[in-house]
Amino acid sequence: MSLLWWVPLGLAGLWGGVLVAFAWPLIARWREPVMRHPLLILESDDWGAGPLEQADALDQLAVMLDGLRDESGQPALMTLGMVFEVPDGARIAESGVTQYWGWALSDARFAAVRAALQKGVEGGVFAPQLHGQCHYWPDAVMAAARRDAQVRAWLVDPGPARTETLPSPLQSRWVDAAILPSRELGPETIRQAVAGEAASYRALFGESPRVAVATTFVWSEAVEAAWLAVGINTVITPGRRATCREASGQPGCVDRHMLTGSRAPTGQLYLVRDVYFEPALGHQPERLWEGLARRAAQGRPCLVEMHRFNFLDAPAASLSVLRTALQGALVRQPTLRFIAPARLARAIHERDPAWVETRLAVRLAAWRARLAEIPRFARVARLTGLGWMLT
Repeated sequence: MSLLWWVPLGLAGLWGGVLVAFAWPLIARWREPVMRHPLLILESDDWGAGPLEQADALDQLAVMLDGLRDESGQPALMTLGMVFEVPDGARIAESGVTQYWGWALSDARFAAVRAALQKGVEGGVFAPQLHGQCHYWPDAVMAAARRDAQVRAWLVDPGPARTETLPSPLQSRWVDAAILPSRELGPETIRQAVAGEAASYRALFGESPRVAVATTFVWSEAVEAAWLAVGINTVITPGRRATCREASGQPGCVDRHMLTGSRAPTGQLYLVRDVYFEPALGHQPERLWEGLARRAAQGRPCLVEMHRFNFLDAPAASLSVLRTALQGALVRQPTLRFIAPARLARAIHERDPAWVETRLAVRLAAWRARLAEIPRFARVARLTGLGWMLT
């Protein structure tokens, strides 16, 4: 055989080896659905039981969102990660911090908050999803309060309390983080807790929850099983599942990675939220625009993580930055669509051609745009010349 034949054969063998070595992430990104339009979902957590000024913040958000519409006429939409209980600090103090009591969102003092929530849902600008009965595990906070004066002061404050000011590990609901590293909760304990918070959701919104997002993104397969039992079919994730709080307090014990459209062992569909945008922390509209552009090129929905504190700590400034970000997004992506996670999940499940791309050339372009994120693949492909073939 001529020496000239050995060069292409050698390259083919080399590239084949690279493709085999990275087969799983390459195939996973090919199977991941490609969206027909740029999609934007604002995901905002921690709403519900808590400071009473939420009512005004929600009303202002609803007006702003309703004033911005995509080409189909759909108003801008924000999901609200719902929390249904905060501590009743006065009663806990009366017990000498020996017994936990909570204020439920159904309490009369939260009437204005509930009214603002309902008005926004009915107006099509808010999409509620389950975040948790509490933004903490009550027994863990009680135990921590007996050793930590700062946690004790938070717990007995006459409130209503802001869970954002709790130490971060204690904001995780699905582990006992009173002592680090955290300890697991039993499956039956989790099942009963999820059943209770699903009942709280039904009492407020008149239907079972369909979408859940774990507080601080720490949860487990046992939580997913309990969610499934109450009707949750969609789970919002950061692209990985952390199941504990490590000794450092950081989320850890990662046991699963996922892409949008992949399935949990229990059958639920995962959506990935991975654009972080907090105006109160100094984030500017460009941050959202860049994240949206990248995900549009990848054929992915852009799920933007935000939190309630933006609209309590710096309401006017945060609202202004968010409005500018949304206005700019509509200009930069003229075919942009706003969509609720439940609707997106259904479209992916049904492979709805109105939302999910089927044209091979478009899917191939989106797949190529996703390759750079695969750890080490881009460098190996560049060094071997495979990258040239894939661009």
